[in-house]
Parts: sequence; C-alpha cells; structure tokens
Amino acid sequence: MSSLFELSFPWWEFVLRSVAVYVAVMVLVRLSGKRAVGQFTPFDLVLLILVGNAVQNGMNGGDNSLTGALLLVVSLMVLNYAVAWLSARYPAVRKLVEGSPVELARDGHIFRDVLRRELVSRADFDKAMRESSCMDLDQIKLALLETNGRISIVTYRDAEK
Repeated sequence: MSSLFELSFPWWEFVLRSVAVYVAVMVLVRLSGKRAVGQFTPFDLVLLILVGNAVQNGMNGGDNSLTGALLLVVSLMVLNYAVAWLSARYPAVRKLVEGSPVELARDGHIFRDVLRRELVSRADFDKAMRESSCMDLDQIKLALLETNGRISIVTYRDAEK
C-alpha cells in the first residue's frame, strides 16, 4: 500500500520534468505549423497517442505512484493556466505561444508560395472559400490563416457591411 503513494524521487523533480516536457512539446507543436494544429486527422490522433506515451516515461521517470501522477497532473495544469494567463495579459507572450495570422490572399490574388510554406493545399483553400460563400477569387478582399489553423476569408461584400 505504501508504494501506491511513495515517490521514487523528490517532488520537485516531478515538477521539473513536467515543465521540461511541456516546454519541449509546445516548441514542437509551434514548429509543426498552424495547419498541423488546425486540422486534426486520424493520423494526428495516432501521433498524439504516441507522443503522449513517449513523454510519459520522461515525466514520471519510472515512478508509478499515485502521488507522482497527481504531482504531474497538477504541475501541467498549473503551467497551462500560467501560460494562458500570461498570454491573455501580454501580447508578446500570446504571439510567442500562438503565433500571428498569416495572409494567404489579398484582392483576389492567392499567395501560392505562402500556401506552400504554411502547408495549405489549394483544396483546403477552396473549401474555406465555399464555407465563406465565396465562389470566385475576385470576391476575396483578404484571406488569413488564423493562429488556430483555420482559414478565414473576408469578401468585398463582407467588408462593405
């Protein structure tokens, strides 16, 4: 019964491990690009499960105690809250964590090099046009790849309102 609650190493090491993994995963997610975050496919689910499994051992260091698990969960939740709090109050932190919207098209002209760099297919762009009731490129005043990976399109009709 004592092994259920007994830690294999000091409590602060759990906190340190969870902070290190959180920061590393956040950096990797940011490097993967906006589209990887915005589009969640079955392949992404597999990757998410595998990443979760891979970082688990790095965080718990082989400790399977209930106390260790709770320390990790609390550490991650506090860290996530702190990042959200800082992002809400400081634009520089928000930009670092979330990035900035990227212009994909303006005045009916698509920036194909930007689409390629941001991993946005023409099919995805066309889908966003249809979802915005935009049937022709000439109707586009501005198209942005938002920080959440979604494409938002402002038409001239929308801009006049």
